[in-house]
Amino acid sequence: MSSGDGFRGVIAPVLTPFGEDGRADAERLVEHAKWLLDEGCTALAPFGTTSEANSLSLDERRSLLEALIDGGIDPARLMPGTGMCSAGDTINLTRHAIEAGCGAVLMLPPFYYKGVSDDGLFAHFASVIDGVGDDRLAVFLYHIPPVAQVGFSLDLIARLREAFPNQVVGLKDSSGEWSNTKSIIEAFPGFCVFSGSEATLLDNLRAGGAGCISATANVNARGLRAVFDAWQSEGADDLQTGATALRLAIQKYPVIPLLKAIISAQRRDDQWAATRAPLWPLDRQVAFEAMDLLEREHGFGIGHRRAA
Repeated sequence: MSSGDGFRGVIAPVLTPFGEDGRADAERLVEHAKWLLDEGCTALAPFGTTSEANSLSLDERRSLLEALIDGGIDPARLMPGTGMCSAGDTINLTRHAIEAGCGAVLMLPPFYYKGVSDDGLFAHFASVIDGVGDDRLAVFLYHIPPVAQVGFSLDLIARLREAFPNQVVGLKDSSGEWSNTKSIIEAFPGFCVFSGSEATLLDNLRAGGAGCISATANVNARGLRAVFDAWQSEGADDLQTGATALRLAIQKYPVIPLLKAIISAQRRDDQWAATRAPLWPLDRQVAFEAMDLLEREHGFGIGHRRAA
């Protein structure tokens, strides 16, 4: 999978559980990762936005990645986030992931300084790719301007593709704009483009894209996989409508805390609701109201009342 060709379908940016001591909980993480694959995820992207990755230290990321692999997760199905503001830290995490056998990495741009030029961004990625210096490297660019405020123009993608055709193999578009995702798919045939939300999963596949890397795959992998499996069938639009409606309902609330609250209720495990500051768990009553809505209006069974 060194070319990134093995990544297609429904990928979960894996939530990071925390123990009572506030440390990342490797045992719960491995259990959740295995469950996601059993539920239909085609691959996993730990240490993305949904994973609270930028609240994790480099040591934590390396240790958790090793725990996933030691726990039985095939590293070829892992696309860990390795993008940091520092090129040195990005090289460190990326080299560790590649040496561990990961099929690809998902790489944020350096996001602290705003209004930077394409020249500066190109130089950063060139220094990272050259610094890693490994033919096995497959990079998926992570475009999330609503959060990072630094992104990838078509010109920058073209420059990176031309300079590093064997390394820069795809992109996750979390711009929230389908027109942007479509423009990337159309501009770069064969480039592996994922939508950052399942709301455009069917559109993505029909346009020639690769699928979605979606936060809500953490709780609705089966629903998203159903869309992916049926995208060329007559029932695909109905499945997409249901998946989109659930996504829109979930994102009315703070997404990461609600996803953790749902898993906490499903597994009868209060600790799963924990987040790391600055994120904060949902108020219990708000969480129950949200889960009531998901069950009542979307038929999304959670069982939280039984867990109360």
